[in-house]
Amino acid sequence: MGLLPYKNEPYLDWSDESNQKAMRAALEEVQGSLGRSYPLIIGGKRVETDGEIVSVNPSNPSQVVGRTGRATEREADMALETSTKTFDSWSKTEPEARARILLRAAAIMRRRKFEMLAWEVHEGGKPWAEADAQVAEAIDFLEYYAREMLRLKDGVDIYSIPGEESRYFYQPMGVGVVIAPWNFPTAILTGMSSAAIVAGNTIVMKPSEFTSIIGAKVAEIFEEAGLPEGVLNFCPGFGGEIGDYLVQDARTRFVSFTGSVATGLRINELAAKQIENQRWVKRVIVETGGKDAMIIDDSADLDAAAADIVKSAYGYSGQKCSAASRAILHRDVYDEVLDKVVEKARVLKVGVPESAGIEMGPVISEQQFEKVSDYIETGKDEGERVLGEDPGDPENGYFVSPTIYGGVDPKARIAQEEIFGPVLSVIPARDFDEALRIANDNPYGLTGGVYSKNRYHLERARQEFKAGNVYFNRSITGALVGVQPFGGFGLSGTDSKAGGPDYLPLHMLARTVVERF
Repeated sequence: MGLLPYKNEPYLDWSDESNQKAMRAALEEVQGSLGRSYPLIIGGKRVETDGEIVSVNPSNPSQVVGRTGRATEREADMALETSTKTFDSWSKTEPEARARILLRAAAIMRRRKFEMLAWEVHEGGKPWAEADAQVAEAIDFLEYYAREMLRLKDGVDIYSIPGEESRYFYQPMGVGVVIAPWNFPTAILTGMSSAAIVAGNTIVMKPSEFTSIIGAKVAEIFEEAGLPEGVLNFCPGFGGEIGDYLVQDARTRFVSFTGSVATGLRINELAAKQIENQRWVKRVIVETGGKDAMIIDDSADLDAAAADIVKSAYGYSGQKCSAASRAILHRDVYDEVLDKVVEKARVLKVGVPESAGIEMGPVISEQQFEKVSDYIETGKDEGERVLGEDPGDPENGYFVSPTIYGGVDPKARIAQEEIFGPVLSVIPARDFDEALRIANDNPYGLTGGVYSKNRYHLERARQEFKAGNVYFNRSITGALVGVQPFGGFGLSGTDSKAGGPDYLPLHMLARTVVERF
């Protein structure tokens, strides 16, 4: 199967007036589609439900983006049963054919890019550049995992002894439950689903209830790409109503989840318990959260460091598990870096993401707005608020301004707990040793960064910084598929390394077959 070498999808140039024009047209077109209803898709058939999930625009909560079906255990059972029946035929489909469907889905998503970006603005509250980056990431997942399946389809080399042939190869696992988050509703949902599918599995796909319309659009793209009926079963619903059922069911072979630590640990616990008719140990692939730190030592380029702290802390309003929520500054450069960070964060353009100039939109929901607001209130007793103000009325949109607390104790709640909002804790350190100890003194371990020109410091951090993705002299968000495989340690998950060479085998069973001649 002849393919061009993999390369990442390029980002759009928003200074190009033609791109701005295309985006405005897409926003207008999607605006005309708001309020529609999207049923479940099980076995290729549209399934209506008694209840519904209403999705609203976080920039304007009175505006309904759309409605999806609301699965109960009855529909979850239908989706699992359909996935189980479809697995036999799909698992026997040639890997090349499965890969072609991903490649076709990538081409469709590329053609529909501006439309997908517009849905991201309306339902996810994403500024244009943030929306573009994660739709590009979704395309990358499709392209990369298609090629990975072709790389792995014949297995990998192992040694044989004289007189025998030893083969090591992979086979599909079974039915997977894919539970996706709201913060990267196109990219992560597409990535988790496409990896499972191209490996020969069938899936029940549950998007977040906050971004279920984008989930419906992703399901549409797979359908348009020619994915056989019943391979992907679109099953939006509330986690509290169908999550446990899907995870515990004996037909579920594996669960792929991205979201909160509490939910990830619960999934792990439930999946570990064997129930009647369950004939396997379930596999759990979990990516949860982070409390990510950037260390700035006294040799660093301070202007570049400050710019990347702001970029890492406030991209998508800090609603990234990779976001910088702690800046640990050497005491000799503390005041200067803090001043630069405040100066750069203060001029960020916050508002409804209806133009390319908006750099920060709202947080996703009223629930998230209240959570972040509570942490902002807590921070008043744990540090000096040097930037930011109390959030306003959520009825006007779930907007939270960039917030910075200085002089924060490393053990403070705002320095230890994941906020998932635009709140940065700035912590002084006596020296690099203390900075590294502070960075590592946290149960998470997803991303981290060091700004330094000191080779000894960089090499120490290379070995000792307890994070799955560590970045030197750059921002700590925006991992590229195939370039920076993504996943973390500790309570940040199972270090599954999405977008890397170890990810696809997590969705397959390895077999060793030996024949003596």
